[in-house]
Amino acid sequence: MEGIERVYKFLDEVKTYYLATVEGDQPRCRPFGTVLLYDGKLYIQTGKVKAVSKQLNVNPKAELCAFNGAEWLRISGELVNDDRREVKVAMLDKMPELKAMYSPDDDNTQVLYFKNATATFSSFTKAPEVVKF
Repeated sequence: MEGIERVYKFLDEVKTYYLATVEGDQPRCRPFGTVLLYDGKLYIQTGKVKAVSKQLNVNPKAELCAFNGAEWLRISGELVNDDRREVKVAMLDKMPELKAMYSPDDDNTQVLYFKNATATFSSFTKAPEVVKF
């Protein structure tokens, strides 16, 4: 399995990951569950009215962390906004429960992909594995 596909599969199966951003000099971390592999890029989704969106507009560097009980995954990189309607549709089709709050045609739905990302799979029983995308 290609590296980014393994990263995506891990996040999709674990369901919840924690995304960290920066606001001024204060780290901010919150649970997320949106993930999509589209056009070879790893996407997340949020709302433009949320603090996380505003933080990423100021500083696009972010890190996420997820744990499945045996190993954990950390991804660091930049999150880049993608306003294409088709990627918003793909995210909402994958996660239909979001359609009650978001639409590909509203001014709030935001999808972002990781750029210059380093993903590290770690555990207590084997050496870390690094994937760059």
